[in-house]
Amino acid sequence: MRLWRLACHSAVAVPLALCSLLAASANPAAQVGKGAVSSPDGLIRALFMLVPGPDGAGGGELGYEVTYRGKTIIERSKLGFELQNQPAIGSHLQVVAATNSRIDETYNIPAGKSNPVRNQCNVLFFDLKEAKAPGRKLTIEARAYNDGVAFRYILPNQPAVTEARIVNEKTEFVLAADATTYPLVLRNFRSSWEDNYRTVPLSGIQPESVIGLPLLTEIPGVVFIAITEANIDNYPGMYLMHSGSNARSLEARLSPRIDEPGLSVSSATPVTTPWRVLMIAPEVGRLIESQIVGNLNPPSAIADTSWIKPGKASWDWWSGPAADGVNFKIGSNTETAKHYIDFSAKAGFEYFMFDAGWAAHGTGPNDSGADITETQPGVNMPEIVAYGKSKNVKVWLWSHWTDIDRQMDQAFPLFEKWGIAGVKIDFMDRDDQWMVNFFRRVAKNAAAHHLMIDFHGAYKPDGIGRTWPNVITREGVLGLEYNKWSARVTPDHNVMLAFTRMLAGPMDYTPGGFRNATREGFEPRNLKPMVMGTRAHQTALFVVFESPFMMVSDYPGAYDGQPEMPFLSAVPASWDETRVLNAKVGEYITIARRHGKDWYVGSIANWNGAALEIPLEFLGAGEFKAETYSDAPDAGVHPTKTMIETKAVNKSTTLKAILASGGGQAIRITPAR
Repeated sequence: MRLWRLACHSAVAVPLALCSLLAASANPAAQVGKGAVSSPDGLIRALFMLVPGPDGAGGGELGYEVTYRGKTIIERSKLGFELQNQPAIGSHLQVVAATNSRIDETYNIPAGKSNPVRNQCNVLFFDLKEAKAPGRKLTIEARAYNDGVAFRYILPNQPAVTEARIVNEKTEFVLAADATTYPLVLRNFRSSWEDNYRTVPLSGIQPESVIGLPLLTEIPGVVFIAITEANIDNYPGMYLMHSGSNARSLEARLSPRIDEPGLSVSSATPVTTPWRVLMIAPEVGRLIESQIVGNLNPPSAIADTSWIKPGKASWDWWSGPAADGVNFKIGSNTETAKHYIDFSAKAGFEYFMFDAGWAAHGTGPNDSGADITETQPGVNMPEIVAYGKSKNVKVWLWSHWTDIDRQMDQAFPLFEKWGIAGVKIDFMDRDDQWMVNFFRRVAKNAAAHHLMIDFHGAYKPDGIGRTWPNVITREGVLGLEYNKWSARVTPDHNVMLAFTRMLAGPMDYTPGGFRNATREGFEPRNLKPMVMGTRAHQTALFVVFESPFMMVSDYPGAYDGQPEMPFLSAVPASWDETRVLNAKVGEYITIARRHGKDWYVGSIANWNGAALEIPLEFLGAGEFKAETYSDAPDAGVHPTKTMIETKAVNKSTTLKAILASGGGQAIRITPAR
C-alpha cells in the first residue's frame, strides 16, 4: 500500500531512499475518522478531521487544529478548494486512509545559516474521497517538526478532475487567542514586497488588508507562530486576509492570474500545492534559527555545486555617481568597474556587482528593453571580467526581468562565456502562477550555465535554495536603497526585519552605509546617501541579516581608513551554525553565527537602545580572542563613532553590549593563537 502510494505520487512525495520513510502504517477507512501527526519531541500535534456538515448530506467537512504542549493554538480551521465551474472540494468527504511515517536525513548546502542541515519530522498522508458523485479524491500531506507544522494539498489526476482550475483555497488559520501580529500590509497582489511591518492585534487587522507572508503572531505567554509557505512551484503565492466574521481567523488568498483575474491556478492534474507552514516556538529566537522552510523543498537538482560560492560584493549603484580622487568620469563604464574591482580586491570581497546601465539601452521603463547580449560603447565586458580575474574578484550583472525572459537562451550562454558569476534580476513584482514558473525557469537555465541568481523586486523566499542552490538570495524587503528617497529605513525597521521577513529566508537588504546620521540629522539623497543609526549598527547587520550574497552598499571612498573595515573584510556571508542569544520583537536582537572555528556576534537595537548581556556559552573548549566594535559613549549624538576593543574570552565569559539609540555591536571571536 505504502510503496504504491509513493509510486503514484512520485511528482509530489519525496523518494523513500532519500527520506528514510520508516514505520509506515495504514488504517482501514472504516476505523479512521481523523488523522494526526506529532513532532519528534511530542510537543506539537496537528489533527486533521472531518466534522458533520450542516446539510446532513453525508460525509464531513475537512478541517484541522494544532496543539502545543497539549494546549490548542490553532482552533478547528477549514481546508479545501474553490474550483471554477465545479463544486468546491472540502465537504461531503470520507476518509480512505491515514498513513504515518517519518523522515530523518541530513544534507549539506553550499550556503545558508547552518550546515549541515538535519531534516527530521513525522509525516501523515490523509487520503479522502467524496461520499457522493462524482467521488473526487484529495490527499492532505502533513509534516510535524520540533519547530512547526506544515501541510499541503495533493489533487490527483482522476476522471472528475483532469484539469484543476482553482479560484482560491479555503485554507483558514483560526488562532486560539486575539494574538499580537506583525503584518506586512500590501496594496494588492502586484507589489515588490517592500514596505514597513506593523504591530497590531489580530482583531485590528482590517478585512480588506492584503497581508504578505511570513506573518509573525504571538499568543502572549504561550507561543510564537509564524505563518508562511514553502516550495511554491507551478502555483501562485499565498496571502492572508482577516476574516470579517471571526476576529481570530485569517483566510488564504491566492495571487490571481494576469490573463484570467478570476482564476489563480490552471493546471493539468495532479496538482500539489505549496506547503502551508506554521513555524512554532515558545521563544521567537527559535523561529529565526529554524530550517523548516528549506527542509520542505526537494533535494538539490544540481549535482555539482562547487561553483556556487557565497560572498560579499562592492556595488556601483547605491551611492550614486560618487567617487573621490579618481581621474575618470564615474558611470557605467570600464574604468568605474575596475575602480570597484580594485576596492573589492583590497577589502577581500569576492565580487563586484555591476548594476543597471552596462547593457545596450532600450526604450522601456526602469532600464527594460535593453539588449543584454550587447554592452554600452564604454563597457568592455571581457576586459572587465579578465581584470577581475587578475584580482580574484568575479563580476555579477544586473538585468530587468523582461530582458531575461526575452533573451535568456542567448544571454545565459554568453554570460557563461564572459565568465560572469551571477545575475541580479529585477522588477518582477508579482507571484502569480506564470511568474512563479518564470523564477523556476530562470533557476534551472542559470544552473545549466553556472550562474548564481539574486532575485530583486521579488516575492518572499520559499526555500527554493535547497533545490536550486544557485538561487543564492533575493530582495522582497524594504532595504537600504530607500534611504535615497525616504526616511523609512530606521533602526526600528531593521530590528523588526529579523523577526518577520528574515523568517522566510535570505534577504538582499544591502547593508553597510557609512554616512551615519541621527534621526534629526538624516535627510534622503541620491548622491552619497545617509543611513539612520550608528556605525556599529550598520556593521552588526552583516551578522544579523542573512544573505549568502551580501552587498556592501557604499562607495569605495566611504570605507577608506575606517576602523570597521577589518570586520567587514573578515565577516563571512554563509554560516555553519546560527544561534539567537537575545530577542525582543521590534526592540533588539543578538545573533551569533559560526563559520569554521570563528564566531561572529551581531546585536542591534531600535531607537530606544538596549543594555544586553551576551553569554559565550556556545564557545567550545579553549581560549579565544574577541574583537568588539561597539557604540562609543557619545554614539547617540555622533553616530559614526565606534569603540574597538580586544579581550581574551572563553565559554564562561559574559560580554556586555550597551547599544545607543539606533545602535549596535559587532564581535569577531577567534581561537587564541
